[in-house]
Amino acid sequence: MAAAAANRVIVYGGRGALGSACVQHFKSNGWWVASIDIVANPEAHANVLVKLCESFPEQAGQVTGDVGQLLGDLKVDAILCVAGGWAGGNCSSTEVYKSSDLMWKQSVWTSTISSHLAALHLKPGGLLTLTGAKACLGATPGMVGYGMAKAAVHQLCQSLAAVDSGLPSGATVVAILPVTLDTPMNRKFMPDADFGSWTPLDYVTEMLIGWASGAGRPPSGSLLQLVTTAGRTETSPAH
Repeated sequence: MAAAAANRVIVYGGRGALGSACVQHFKSNGWWVASIDIVANPEAHANVLVKLCESFPEQAGQVTGDVGQLLGDLKVDAILCVAGGWAGGNCSSTEVYKSSDLMWKQSVWTSTISSHLAALHLKPGGLLTLTGAKACLGATPGMVGYGMAKAAVHQLCQSLAAVDSGLPSGATVVAILPVTLDTPMNRKFMPDADFGSWTPLDYVTEMLIGWASGAGRPPSGSLLQLVTTAGRTETSPAH
């Protein structure tokens, strides 16, 4: 059962690079933090482990049930969906079916589950964030699976902000649209890239905790681009 802390947050994808940074940052600021992922984050106060399967209703039902058992009647202030991944390939690729399936599972499944968890467990006036991608505002011929999945997340964000979406009253939903996040894995696989154009994780976590605390939130439904140039990050709405 979740602790009756003053502020509570769920991080979906809490063992990934950005998710781990969120868990650490919120916890260090006195928040009760639950992580949802396929492996536990030892820094989180509680973990919900996702069981991998090929059925979306089965996985979604398992996560929803486990979160319900964890929280009981308690509500959370924020749900941050920072799960995801990347795979390339155009429509001629022999891997296009596999990569598209993986991208859908990592981005759309997790975002859809997060939205339902928000409907069930988010406080009125709470915050739900999803993770899109700036590149997927337009054509992505070299990464069609990734582009489709992130575009679906963008659409979900805007739908959730509309009337009768099912979210609690006064809730805000925002999608962050980074270009490239400065993670150890990205540095490993792109060692010659311009790191000054990558968005630092601490910039994102500080922004998210501000929104979760009610400071400087964008309008609900915003697709917020994160663009870093020469080490300086700026945010701007996509539309």
